[in-house]
Amino acid sequence: MSLSTIIIIITVITSYMGFNDSKLFEKYKFSVSGIKAGEYYRFITSAFLHANWNHLLINMFTLYFFGNFVVSYFGPGLFLLIYFGGVFVGNYLSYYFHKNDLWYNAIGASAGVNAVVFAYVTLLPFEMIYFFAIIPIPSILFALGYLWYTTKGTQDAYSRIGHEAHFGGAIAGVVLTILFAYQQAFMQHTLVTIVLLSALAYGFYYIQKRNL
Repeated sequence: MSLSTIIIIITVITSYMGFNDSKLFEKYKFSVSGIKAGEYYRFITSAFLHANWNHLLINMFTLYFFGNFVVSYFGPGLFLLIYFGGVFVGNYLSYYFHKNDLWYNAIGASAGVNAVVFAYVTLLPFEMIYFFAIIPIPSILFALGYLWYTTKGTQDAYSRIGHEAHFGGAIAGVVLTILFAYQQAFMQHTLVTIVLLSALAYGFYYIQKRNL
């Protein structure tokens, strides 16, 4: 059983527990007010909770599809660093942009899943991804389209989607992949990697400017 599958099983179990236990859900979700109170564990534990079955299944299906490749390429240790690095960076970015919004909270593994997806894209930018499981599209085009969508999505201050966390997960996936697999990620796909980094830099600038 691969490490990504183990994470999926654990996340399904803990998310199901959260569906049925509001106290557990409230204690471990990402919460700006909770983090300001010193509950830093929420940066990680929120990835093990989801809003509903659709939210959970989309994230876990995506992790299953991309996770096995990333585990096999990097090995279990670096995979964990990429996945939980994405979770932390994504949630930290949410905190950075919403630190004055005490009402802000979030749940879900999307940031970690995005880190895995963008690790895959950085390594295999011309591999086909099936959009909505139907439409084939080169992974780099999918990634750029997704970054545009999630960057624009941050304009909606009351969106139920954690776009900042998603964006942070993408940052972690690309940067950590370059660090761990410099030869393939940068030397073999130099232009593509520069394009990805440029898109991330512009997206961060755009979100930062919106929050000034």
